[in-house]
Amino acid sequence: MKQNLYISLYLIFFLLCPYPAIAQMQAQRESTPDSIRISLLTCAPGGEIYYLFGHTAIRYENLTRGIDAVFNYGIFDFNTPNFTLRFALGDTDYQLGATNYRHFVSEYHSLGRDVWQQTLNLTQDEKERLINRLEENYRPENRVYRYNFFYDNCATRPRDQIEKSIDGTLQYADNMTDSNTGVTYRDLLHKYSEGHLWSRFGMDLCMGSKADKPISRREMMFIPFNVQEYFNTARILDKKGQARPLVTSEEKVVITGKTAADFQTGGISPMQSALLLFVIVTAATIYGIRKGKTLWGIDLILFFAAGVAGCILAFLALFSQHPAVSPNYLLFVFHPFHLLCLPCMLNRVRKKKTSRYMIANLVVLTLFICFWAIIPQRIDLAVLPLALCLLIRSASNLILTYKRPS
Repeated sequence: MKQNLYISLYLIFFLLCPYPAIAQMQAQRESTPDSIRISLLTCAPGGEIYYLFGHTAIRYENLTRGIDAVFNYGIFDFNTPNFTLRFALGDTDYQLGATNYRHFVSEYHSLGRDVWQQTLNLTQDEKERLINRLEENYRPENRVYRYNFFYDNCATRPRDQIEKSIDGTLQYADNMTDSNTGVTYRDLLHKYSEGHLWSRFGMDLCMGSKADKPISRREMMFIPFNVQEYFNTARILDKKGQARPLVTSEEKVVITGKTAADFQTGGISPMQSALLLFVIVTAATIYGIRKGKTLWGIDLILFFAAGVAGCILAFLALFSQHPAVSPNYLLFVFHPFHLLCLPCMLNRVRKKKTSRYMIANLVVLTLFICFWAIIPQRIDLAVLPLALCLLIRSASNLILTYKRPS
C-alpha cells in the first residue's frame, strides 16, 4: 500500500491473482509436522497517517512444498466510492489478502519499514486448524470485514485467529482484562504519532472523552507492537495441563536501517500556528477597538472556520460508529451554531449593535476556559489560543457597542 493508485493495483492483484499456494494448501496436508512453520509478522510504522501504528500479518511456510505465503488483514482501497465519508462514519470495509512472502518483504523494504518475525510454537493440529481458518477467511464471501480501528483491525484479527486455533488456552504473562492500567487510547495514539504533530492534533480533535478512560492490556492490542510484546511472554496450556511458550524464536527479517525518527514531519506546529493566529487576532482587535471599527471580516473567517470544524465534530459524535468519538467536549468551542447564526450575528456586528449570540459565546467560552482543568477529556493545548480568539472577538462586539455614540 503506497499511494492511491498503488493501493488499487495492489488490491486488484490480491483479488484477481491470489497467490497460487492458497489453492494448493488443501491438497498438501501430508507434509511432515516440522515442514510447516507459522509465524507472526510485525511491521514498523511508516510516515503516512495510516502507517503510523505499524502492521501485523501471518506467514505460512510449507518447506517441503515450497509454499511461502503471507495473510494480511489490512487491505483497503482509497478509490472505493465515498471512501472518505464511509471512513468518517466508521463504515469502512477492509479485507484479507494473501501474497508471496518475497513480494511482502520487498514492499516493506521499499517503504523503509522493518519487519519482525515470531515463530509460533504450535502443534501440527494447531497449525492445520489455523491454516483452515485462514483459508475459510480468504473465501471471496468471507474475506471482507467491517474495520474498526480499536476493536477489529489488522492486529486483532491475526491474534484472534491464533487464539482460536490453539488446542487448550493461551495464557498471557499479565492480567489482560484489568482496566486499571493507567493507559488510555489517547495515550497510545500520542505514543505512535510522536513527531507527526498535525496528525496527532487532528486525532485529538476527533477523539472524545471516552478516549481518556483507562483500557485493559487486551484492548491495547489494537497496536501491532503490543501484540508482538504480549505474544513473546505468552504460553500455551494444553488440555493435559502442560505448558509451552507461544513463541519459540524472534528475528528481524527486514532491516532497513530506518527508525520512526526518519518519518517525522517538521514545519510549524499546531501550537505555533494557533499562537500566531491569537497574536494577529488580538492585535487587530485592539486596533479595531481604538479606531471604532468592527473588522467584521475577521469574525466572518474565524466563526466560519469554527463552524465548519464544529459540523465535522458533531457529525462524528452523532453519526459515526467509530468508538471514543462521543461525547466530545470540544463541541463547546467548535459547533455548528457558529455557521447557523453567522448571518444574523454579522449583521448585528456590522451595525455595531449588541449580538446576543456573541454574548452567549463569550459566556460559554469563559466557562470552558475556567473549567478546563476539570473537563473529563484531555484537550490539546493548541485549542486554548483558538478558543481565546473566538472569545476576544465576542468581547470586542460588546466593547464597541458600549463605545458607540448615543
